[in-house]
Amino acid sequence: MIKNIAIVAGGDSSEYEVSLRSAEGLYGFIDKDRYNLYIVTLRNSDWNVKMPDGTAAAVDKNDFSFQANGRKIKFDYAYITIHGRPGEDGRLQGYFDMLGVPYSSCGVLAGALTFNKFINNQFLKSLGFRVADSIRLLKGQEADADGIINKLGLPVFVKPNDGGSSFGVTKVKEASQLEPAIEKAFAEGREVIIERFIDGTEITCGCYKTETKQVAFPITEVVTDNEFFDYDAKYNGQVQEITPARISKELTEEIQRQTLEIYDIIGAHGIIRIDYIIPGDRNPVLLEINTNPGMTATSFIPQQIRVAGLDIKDVMTEIIENR
Repeated sequence: MIKNIAIVAGGDSSEYEVSLRSAEGLYGFIDKDRYNLYIVTLRNSDWNVKMPDGTAAAVDKNDFSFQANGRKIKFDYAYITIHGRPGEDGRLQGYFDMLGVPYSSCGVLAGALTFNKFINNQFLKSLGFRVADSIRLLKGQEADADGIINKLGLPVFVKPNDGGSSFGVTKVKEASQLEPAIEKAFAEGREVIIERFIDGTEITCGCYKTETKQVAFPITEVVTDNEFFDYDAKYNGQVQEITPARISKELTEEIQRQTLEIYDIIGAHGIIRIDYIIPGDRNPVLLEINTNPGMTATSFIPQQIRVAGLDIKDVMTEIIENR
């Protein structure tokens, strides 16, 4: 029997449109001869299936199904490609767990942990991994600008702590820029993280595991003339993405090994991507973990899969069949 696969996109954050682009990418990557594919969009309580004729069918949230031509179609699997809430923070995973619907990404605990950058990095720091020094602010908490600068110096990165992509992120170079940057970040979430700036080479490494194997993809080096890898760099082409990264074989293997190790520590599933910065001492610093990485045709993961000499259709089938 052919499985009905829901590519679940949208969400409740500023990354809604980016998520839809990832859904279109996945629709092209997943084997249509093997699966019935549907794109399901979520926005708050509005859940709809995109039908072949361009219309939308409402999703019955009681059993994750919809009606088509007078019959009920239940989904057998969900490929989650929501960047932000509720797809990256564990909420949607909890819903699918309760219904017994298998899905592509990390479970509730791993999603909630990695979505909170500060808590995740402090957890990994306690296990010996190197992370940037940081301060977390909660909504309504007064920011002590002098204390922040005394601890972290300048420049610093200010960004939503409980958000996904590059929305609300500012590189602060002067004390006068700190308060506006914090306000901008709070517009995207309920918590803000302020991180020490680390000068170095930014890289990212994707991986996945099944019951029979583990795969660490070639590493991508990120080069941009922008102040940092911001929204325009990510989505408007203002970046060079060099795969494989121009780093030594030994450093490449160390980062791949560390990425696979962290995968197990957090209890990941499906494809994840971990971003690092390599400072002058060549000892990588972990920036953040992406449990639902972008999957457009030009996103990091499809690039890395191509350079690895793998067929992305086969990789998608492995993810779907190994849940």
